[in-house]
Amino acid sequence: MQERAKATRRSLLEAAARLFAERGYAATSVNDISAGSGRTSGAVYFHYASKEGLAVAVVEDRFATWPQLAQRYADETVPPIERLVALSYDIARALVEDPVTRAGARLWTERATINAPLPHPFALWTAAATRLLAQARLAGQLRTQVRPACAARTLVCAFYGLCSFTEALDGAATVIDRLSDWWQLTLPSLRPPGHEDAGSPVPG
Repeated sequence: MQERAKATRRSLLEAAARLFAERGYAATSVNDISAGSGRTSGAVYFHYASKEGLAVAVVEDRFATWPQLAQRYADETVPPIERLVALSYDIARALVEDPVTRAGARLWTERATINAPLPHPFALWTAAATRLLAQARLAGQLRTQVRPACAARTLVCAFYGLCSFTEALDGAATVIDRLSDWWQLTLPSLRPPGHEDAGSPVPG
């Protein structure tokens, strides 16, 4: 794809994300997106075919692919559970601060109003958490009764619920503090006897 076309696609996606995050899917029109991007509505239809196509693209761009996972996950100098905690802070910050990630989260909650299947947003994150917990078990850093796959699914769902409800009830500024509280409660149930208090969860 030519650079000019790439720039147009990106500007449309970012304008759509800002509007979806602020207004929601139903209250955002193609004309709103074209005005917000400085492009024509014809450009929207040329690059994304429909508003539904833009919604899918927004979810895929950050929320379903979780690009924040790659660097944290690959750093094998850091113990697996510490990497898992650090990943959660990266993702929490994105959910609070990054417009495209925030739009993806809102679109996912509004998916029943979107006439297109949205990609599952938690598959990659759950797989990464499963592998990190499995690595922790091999290293003797996980309770033997904790099953990595089941624990990963539970942690991811609980984390997303925590972030969503905290922001709704107390505001985005409190999400990181509440996440620290959550890890203080959760980590002792993951670590083996004698290691329950091994370090405090600190934003990484």
